[in-house]
Amino acid sequence: MKPHRPAPLFAALLVLFGSLTAQEPKSSPSSIVPKEPQYEMTTYYFCLLTKGPNAGTGTKEEREKIQAGHLANITRLAGEGKILVAGPFADGGDWRGIFIYKCASLEEAQALAATDPAVQAGRLKAEIHPWMTAKGYIRDPEFPTAK
Repeated sequence: MKPHRPAPLFAALLVLFGSLTAQEPKSSPSSIVPKEPQYEMTTYYFCLLTKGPNAGTGTKEEREKIQAGHLANITRLAGEGKILVAGPFADGGDWRGIFIYKCASLEEAQALAATDPAVQAGRLKAEIHPWMTAKGYIRDPEFPTAK
């Protein structure tokens, strides 16, 4: 019977175990420099729609006709890619809704707002401001296209 030699077996296990548990040296916190996020910004035009001086006036039929024209105008501008976001506030206050226009200038955004029948009738007032955000931040991925 051969004598049992644990030393070579033990040495082999140490080498194997050591290679399995070896880790890359960790960087010190001072050597880790976070990358600055890179954003490509773009300007849109934020339109706050508020109650106008003629809000609530006129007959029911006149108000319904103006509202139908307002919605048709939104649909048209969205189809042209000029309105990216449109919607009402749900609390019934003086702030009635918002648009976010994609256009070349404040003057163009003002001209687009002026095509709205509710603005023309004085039921709504449009207050427009240039607004910047990173490109691609407007659309919710859950809703890729307006319908």
